Amino acid sequence: MSTDPFTLEIIREQLIAAAEESFIALGRSSQSPIIYEVLDYACAITDHTGDIIAQANGVPGFLGTLTFAVKAILEKFPAASIVPGDVFMNNDPYRGGGNHLSDVALIAPIFFEGTLVGFAVNKAHWTEVGGMAAGSWTTDSTEIYQEGLQFPAIRLYQGGAIIQSLVDLIAANVRTPEATLGDMFAGVASLRRAEQRLVEICRQYGLAAVQESIRTSLDQGEILARKALATLPQGEFYADGWMDDDGLTDTPVYVCVKVTIDADRFVADFTGSSPQVPGPINCTRTRLYSACRTIFKAVADPSTPVNDGWFRPVEIICPDGTVFTAQRPAPVSTYWETGAYAVDLLWRALFPVLPDRLTAGHHLSVCGTLIAGFNDAGERFILVEPQAGGWGAGASKDGENGLVPVGDGETYVIPVEVCETRYPLLVDQYAFNETPAGHGRYRGGLGLVRDYRLLADEALLTTTFGRHKYPPWGANGGSDGSANGVEVYVNGQPEPVLWRGKIARYKLRRGDVARLITGVGGGYGNPTARPHTEVLADIRNGYISPQTAVEIYGLSPQELP
Repeated sequence: MSTDPFTLEIIREQLIAAAEESFIALGRSSQSPIIYEVLDYACAITDHTGDIIAQANGVPGFLGTLTFAVKAILEKFPAASIVPGDVFMNNDPYRGGGNHLSDVALIAPIFFEGTLVGFAVNKAHWTEVGGMAAGSWTTDSTEIYQEGLQFPAIRLYQGGAIIQSLVDLIAANVRTPEATLGDMFAGVASLRRAEQRLVEICRQYGLAAVQESIRTSLDQGEILARKALATLPQGEFYADGWMDDDGLTDTPVYVCVKVTIDADRFVADFTGSSPQVPGPINCTRTRLYSACRTIFKAVADPSTPVNDGWFRPVEIICPDGTVFTAQRPAPVSTYWETGAYAVDLLWRALFPVLPDRLTAGHHLSVCGTLIAGFNDAGERFILVEPQAGGWGAGASKDGENGLVPVGDGETYVIPVEVCETRYPLLVDQYAFNETPAGHGRYRGGLGLVRDYRLLADEALLTTTFGRHKYPPWGANGGSDGSANGVEVYVNGQPEPVLWRGKIARYKLRRGDVARLITGVGGGYGNPTARPHTEVLADIRNGYISPQTAVEIYGLSPQELP
């Protein structure tokens, strides 16, 4: 080591700060609420080979794919052809993009004194990239070509000059060109900020020290990962289950995993899972890798900063052409359902041997919601957002109420005030889902209920609320949670006209209400073991009813308040 360890650590921390600053720059300069309110994006810096060396804590399902987005550029373009000022874009799900077409990765090389030091990379959900449905995702697409524009690892800037013909093509093929291009340029600004900071670090400490810090950080990540791996139980662990359906039919989709942990490896084998399906719940191999990285970091050591060195012990096995490794031109617009189930399978497989690190099942699904139409001024609007819900209870704690699912990480929902200002919608209700479910010594967290009343003549509603048929699982005597789903109320009628998980472009009219319901998390332990003082507190807080306290938790009527 030619540089002292203190300097190397300072450089590492400054690289993380640079990634976080690029994250803030993207959020502050974007035009779409899905980015600046929900924070549906992620930013990172990689080394010259595409390995992540620093990241900001955005969407976990994005972070795990960023290294593959960069490597796709390096595979396609000779190193000598990449020059300062270049910016590339990639949303190809089958080649490094990893998600669906709305999740666009932007990549910029970072040079210092003629040497390629690394890449700045971000991925953000663009509200519109064209396709058959406004908002560019739907539950009934049958091939990728219906889902929007594809950017198969291509240049957006060359040597600092924007490729205007590509910008014109994008503008001509999306429904909201101003917002889409605004989000694109926000992403470019984020890259430039990361580039500026990394060049400053190189100028301050010297290129050799920065490169040494990068190598050391990756090696330290591996060392920490292997130390954490040694604390995990060794053996083979299994889980399987069913996803609701693919969006086109009501047929459940089978998925399974075998996890093998030994002194050197964490292996996740998804062989035996369903082949890719006709509907758009398919995900691709890159997203599967991201799911496995998420759960490995969560069970091994969630507290330390992460880089690609952390994942050197992780191996993923899955044949091509499964619902986890779909091949072109399979539709993938609601890929997050399957990506989330990959995490949940690993979670369920490891839960029996890691009850101190994992909880019972949570609402899991992003519960994607899309409402699109025209307001009374004739202006197009497209609302796209996730929903929060209930998390499962653990061996020593109640579940969390109203928290975004594991795949969303550090994200939020659109605030009521922003929703009612930006869209012709009135939020009639935003409350806890008090469905009696998730009972246990420790109680599953409550889901949420959100009512959108349409204030325009008409709009189209699309949703994908997974775990509609198979609710969050309880553990050790705790009961299952409740299902996610959507109800629609027409013309003020007291009963809903439908209750579904997946909806494709259902026509709402003025005054209709879409009720978005996310599930209660699974419970842990025998409900009768819950102290009566805690049950009484639950009644006072409105979490459970007096009837549930008596029938499930064993209180006598005389104890009720």
